[in-house]
Amino acid sequence: MADIAFLLLIFFVILARGEDDSHVQWQPARAKDVKVVSTARATVTIDVGFKTYLNGRVISPDELADALTPILGDAPSGQRYVFLKVHREAKATHFEPVIAAISDAGGDLVHILEPEQIPNK
Repeated sequence: MADIAFLLLIFFVILARGEDDSHVQWQPARAKDVKVVSTARATVTIDVGFKTYLNGRVISPDELADALTPILGDAPSGQRYVFLKVHREAKATHFEPVIAAISDAGGDLVHILEPEQIPNK
């Protein structure tokens, strides 16, 4: 019985995700030169409806800097990555306050983009 309980525990730990933002719908913008960056301490997303999410939870841009500060902690620069996912149709009025909040919290902003597809001739 203990073995079964242990296996079930391992099963649920493996399947559990600390930050679930799978319900957030967004389409990334495209760019020519896209680089890969290591993991982030936080993910901020602006979705199809132009709502702002921090690690999958709705948050207002005004509250974002205060919420990010404890997440980033005392990590040195270069280890304070915050992934920013902005829906491709979002305007500057939607993402500029978010960028400012990430900057105020001291985060290293990484904008998530999708590489442009080169058309076949």
